[in-house]
Amino acid sequence: MTPKEHLFQALEGQSGPLGIAVSGGSDSTALLHLAADWAKEQGCLLHAATVNHGLRDEAAAECAMVAAQCAALGVSHQTLHWTWNGAGNLQAEARAGRYDALAEWACSVKLTAVALGHTQDDVAETFLMRLARGSGVTGLAQMQPAWCEQEMNWLRPLLGCSRVALREVLELRGVLWAEDKSNSDRRFDRVKTRAALDALAPLGITRETLAETAARLGSARAALDRLVQELAQKAVHLDGPDLIVSSEPLMNASEETQQRLFGQAIAWIGQSAYPPRRQATLSALEAACDGQKKTLNGCLIVPEAGQIRIARELVAVEAVRCASHEVWDGRFALHGPHQAGYTIAALSEAGLALCETWRETGLPRASLLASPAVWDKSKLVAAPLAGFDEGWRVEIVRKDAFFCQ
Repeated sequence: MTPKEHLFQALEGQSGPLGIAVSGGSDSTALLHLAADWAKEQGCLLHAATVNHGLRDEAAAECAMVAAQCAALGVSHQTLHWTWNGAGNLQAEARAGRYDALAEWACSVKLTAVALGHTQDDVAETFLMRLARGSGVTGLAQMQPAWCEQEMNWLRPLLGCSRVALREVLELRGVLWAEDKSNSDRRFDRVKTRAALDALAPLGITRETLAETAARLGSARAALDRLVQELAQKAVHLDGPDLIVSSEPLMNASEETQQRLFGQAIAWIGQSAYPPRRQATLSALEAACDGQKKTLNGCLIVPEAGQIRIARELVAVEAVRCASHEVWDGRFALHGPHQAGYTIAALSEAGLALCETWRETGLPRASLLASPAVWDKSKLVAAPLAGFDEGWRVEIVRKDAFFCQ
């Protein structure tokens, strides 16, 4: 199957307007040109965006090159900007910032989806890098071809295409692309991985075979996800802001299913993109089964009679504050008589002391301390989960986890 056929098949059923993330490298440039063919045939609008991270001197010229190619194709283009604040791992922060910028752009122009230029080579490289870290089925499985995040649909229509094949498409069309110098910098793990793949090829361990293995593991991951979902329906429910996991059905499940369910529950409460590492999750579960409290991923894990409570840890949200009409801690929307200057922040000790009937809610003290409350500077306006509602109510707006649907 040619790259064009791969892309047309992957986009079957899609309708515009469609967005394309184009860095200027060969993979995303090929995606741009093939998607332009698709959009012309389908009669759909196509929009492209390039994120300038401001980390390389060549970035501005690459953005200009993409803009010129888009103009020639009749595709609208916008350059987005992201600046690193110096915190965290640069590559991880740049990736997160890139997705944030693209999501904001995509929503602003009302796109139905955004296509990314990941290829078969990316699948193989990621597989080998995660294999080196000892990843399990989830980590080794092929990256998702389609998913929804930040209120946008994301697509990877070129996962079945090799980088070589895509470059041949560009060469036949006389299209230039940018070469990032960091792609030859041996300080980066991905560059080392590409060299390792070249060395493994004579043994039959090729990019194609690794990608095929990752695809099969993707099917295995989907089967495991179904088992976890079935367990979640039996074992997990919401209690105010917390998740309650019933011990008996959880402990009757296999260790793999236990770990996946418990890890996903912790990730959902802790508002992290990925569950904690396997061993950390199993250690926390073992401690809870032995009657010990644990903290992990910004969560309190508390054993109770016949169940385990997973709650938000106060220290993780003490500095989280937003306007009263915004979503707090990624999950909570508060509805009530909003006024200018009202903010949402954790109830904390100071706020709980003002909620005389909090014990009647049946929620633990620790859970309420980290629950959302409305503040007017230092004055408590309302704390609905603590029984001090004053015309306010709480809605959990993030229900993407299957145990919260």
